Amino acid sequence: MPRFVDLSATLTSTPEGVPPLLGAKVTYSDHAEGAATIQEMMGVPPQLLRRGEGWAVEEIALGTHNTTHVDAPWHYNSMIRGERATTIDELPLEWFFGPAVVLNMTAKADGDAMTAEEAETELARTGHDLAPGDIVLVRTGCDRFYGQPDYMTHGCGVTAEATHWLYDRGVRVMGIDAWGWDAPLHLQAEEAKRRELPGIFWAAHQADLAYSQIERLVNLAALPPHGFKVACFPLKVEGGSAGPARVVAILDD
Repeated sequence: MPRFVDLSATLTSTPEGVPPLLGAKVTYSDHAEGAATIQEMMGVPPQLLRRGEGWAVEEIALGTHNTTHVDAPWHYNSMIRGERATTIDELPLEWFFGPAVVLNMTAKADGDAMTAEEAETELARTGHDLAPGDIVLVRTGCDRFYGQPDYMTHGCGVTAEATHWLYDRGVRVMGIDAWGWDAPLHLQAEEAKRRELPGIFWAAHQADLAYSQIERLVNLAALPPHGFKVACFPLKVEGGSAGPARVVAILDD
């Protein structure tokens, strides 16, 4: 039997102080409330229900990017390479299941984005030959900050150059265990304003490439460098820029 490693964060209500860009809210309705709803809707009293209980349900207030999720090209720009960017419901399912590799970038500082040379060096160290359809996961160790108010300020990020390098080798899905694929937003913003140039802020997102990112992964430390598969199917949100996903690694132990 294969072994499964959950790479998705648990969907839970975020604590006070977490910025809205990170937030989610789960509202629970218990079995007693369910019984009352059934009586109101159908006229069936609690004594006609097993244990006097009705259904338990939850309501979720959640942005498509506010938990472990897969980005669509539409998130990055309206046009990619001269054509309308694809939304999450338009992407091929084949992208979201395949062999995967972990690039260990845990030694890098916040904002010290992974370069193409560093990606190539790490692949050589692991002995993995990158192939079209591989899913590349960048391990930063920032999942330890998940759920904390400063979560989005951590992470090395990935350069546009490295993103192009991976794309040119047939990689269409790339993931990271940090808030975003690029360096932390505040660091990008500071550099963009200091240099007064376009193409600095959100450079890897807006690299003019039709690819998907998985963001807010967890548990990459539990994986070997390669020799496993990943399933990362996003929710089919019509016209969506992203879809929350249950991302799972599958190992043949």
